Amino acid sequence: MLSLARHAAVLPQFGGYNRLSKSCDARSRMMTVNGRRTCSFSCFSRRCTSLSIHRSVLQKDLNTSCLGNPLNCNYRSLRHIVRSDIVDDGTAEAVDPVSEVDLTSKARGLCFYMVTAVLAICCIGPMLVAHPFVLIADPYRRGFQHLVARTWSTLTIFPFIKVEYEGLENLPTPDTPAVYVSNHQSFLDIYTLLTLRSNFKFISKTSIFLYPIIGWAMLLLGVIPLKRMDTRSQLECLKRCMDLINRGASVFFFPEGTRIKDGRLGTFKKGAFSVAVKTRVPVVPITISGTGNIMPSGKEGILNYGAVKVVVHKALTGTDAEVLCREARSVIADTLDRCAD
Repeated sequence: MLSLARHAAVLPQFGGYNRLSKSCDARSRMMTVNGRRTCSFSCFSRRCTSLSIHRSVLQKDLNTSCLGNPLNCNYRSLRHIVRSDIVDDGTAEAVDPVSEVDLTSKARGLCFYMVTAVLAICCIGPMLVAHPFVLIADPYRRGFQHLVARTWSTLTIFPFIKVEYEGLENLPTPDTPAVYVSNHQSFLDIYTLLTLRSNFKFISKTSIFLYPIIGWAMLLLGVIPLKRMDTRSQLECLKRCMDLINRGASVFFFPEGTRIKDGRLGTFKKGAFSVAVKTRVPVVPITISGTGNIMPSGKEGILNYGAVKVVVHKALTGTDAEVLCREARSVIADTLDRCAD
């Protein structure tokens, strides 16, 4: 009896069963399910449209199992009803087929990485040979190394992607230090930004420096390492950024901190804008649109067809990092909305 009551109490969680009523006659024990009266024993075959099991088979099973044990009959009836209702709920909704990535996008992605690997091997030699001279003549900006990296990125993406530029006149002169900020949608953002004529230092997580050739090139370029979730590393990163700016170099931040998978603009962190305020240099907002559709975050193995738009906005200046952060995010958000329309 206790087991029957327990199962009856659980029923509302599975289908909205209203109540379970029992009569004194064991041969005509009735249940009320969603307003319909169904018999659990001799009258079970009257109206059981909600059950998926054929009523004649179910009635035979119940007649056999309930002999001498009317409570067990009710329990088995409840079990069959619950099982039927769960099956119905699970099959009522259509299951969407799993979408497959277009083979063309996979082939394009493979060709993209083959091209960038071959070009990287060709470019690392001149960078290594010239590096001692770069450290003597231009240890902070490293213009020659950036020129090689710009050539590498340009030759990599232009056979596959059409890039449209807007507002290039807003870029500061090469000898003017600044803090550049941009939204971050895709792995392609780095390639796209390197095609700009401005020379700046990226900030990258330390694990990327372990990659052969690419990691070496990052060291030669003077990319600033950062350990995520490490407060000391973050402070050292900001100090190095300020030191580079004071020595005439520019730095580049992704204020969102990481790539955003859903394509929406994330929350901006204030680190980049604090650096700009303390060093008294302008903030140059840049909007990148389209890279998230061509190579979505988390799907770096594919390369869809599409175009990329890079918008360079007018430089922002101020003495309040919070205000600069809001203004830069607002400018980028408005441009993303305009590009989406």
